[in-house]
Amino acid sequence: MMFKERINAQKAKELFLHSFQPISKIETLPIEECDGRIIAENIIASIDVPHYRRAAMDGFAVMASETLGAGTGSPVILRLANSMEKGTCMRVHTGSPMPEKSDAVVMMEDTVLSGDKVEIFAQIHPFKNVGAIGEDVQKGEIILNRGRLLRPCDIAVLASLGIGNIKVFKRPLVVIIPTGEELAPRGKKNLADGEVYETNGLMSALYIRKWGGIPRLLDIVTDSPEKIKEAIISNPDADMILTSGGTSVGKRDFVPAVVGSLGKLLVHGVGISPGKPTALGIINGKPVLCMPGYPVAGIVALFFYGKAAFRRLGHIPDEPERTVRAVLSGKIAGRTGYKTFARVKIDNGVAIPLATAGAGILSSVSKADGFVIIPENIEGRNAGEEVEVVLIE
Repeated sequence: MMFKERINAQKAKELFLHSFQPISKIETLPIEECDGRIIAENIIASIDVPHYRRAAMDGFAVMASETLGAGTGSPVILRLANSMEKGTCMRVHTGSPMPEKSDAVVMMEDTVLSGDKVEIFAQIHPFKNVGAIGEDVQKGEIILNRGRLLRPCDIAVLASLGIGNIKVFKRPLVVIIPTGEELAPRGKKNLADGEVYETNGLMSALYIRKWGGIPRLLDIVTDSPEKIKEAIISNPDADMILTSGGTSVGKRDFVPAVVGSLGKLLVHGVGISPGKPTALGIINGKPVLCMPGYPVAGIVALFFYGKAAFRRLGHIPDEPERTVRAVLSGKIAGRTGYKTFARVKIDNGVAIPLATAGAGILSSVSKADGFVIIPENIEGRNAGEEVEVVLIE
């Protein structure tokens, strides 16, 4: 298999990611619908939280100076009243407003109530067990920054500020185009020799949805430059385009040339294994990932290039992949000049190599728990060696 070029895997990724800008589309949604969304504005608190002094414990509000000398053997006795004055205290509950003139709360456990007399067995200092105005959030504070991935606890903070709707970036719309004469729709019965069910497009669509995007999976497109071009230009609302198949150098591999004719083909041939035939391009400022048709090569390209591009496109903050450490049960080989993704299964801290070759063995990915990634300058990893496994999720 010959390519005009083979670019270092990481250099190709950097070139790709720097060739387009994140989307600018924004929508306003109720906060109840914003879990997992990316906020498109700074949120500035318009009120203090709490906006009043509040009791932080169940107990009795007091003037702290009146508990001076109180202890287990020498209680201070105060009168239970409905307003604060010298020699009195008032019952309070967690979250209730502090009475005027009071500055502390004695916990219920440190008191004994007898009629309207309260014996206090602990000396406390001013502001003890009292929540100050703005203790949680101060008015004018930037409470959430633009670009933050919202979690349920963030949304709860928004609710505490009385905010009902916020602006978030729209989810990227990713158009997925499976190509190939050999592909058959999943509902077809009695496959002919040479036919296989289409799986890469389905897998890509499910991952895009899992990552927070909107997938649009098109029908299978035949190996025709005109049909491939038509599929791309008939989806002008796409924020990103994924194609599957047609990226090698055979007589029916037209996808990279079509991308180049419609925009700019940045890369064709990358230093990843499996996945060398991957192509990367830009059409109308939108990223285009052309994945190889072999399923394992396709998923490696999707994980290494597609996920990174999707996250940049959607303003999604970078986060490290989930990994575990394990000891190899057998040797795995790398390829000089290629970043190699070796499939392994993990069993009680042992990484068991599955199919270290065979980019068409889709079940090997399903059976695998993750990849051991072997750098370009290393020939492989030996049995007994501890390795980092990037988990497949």
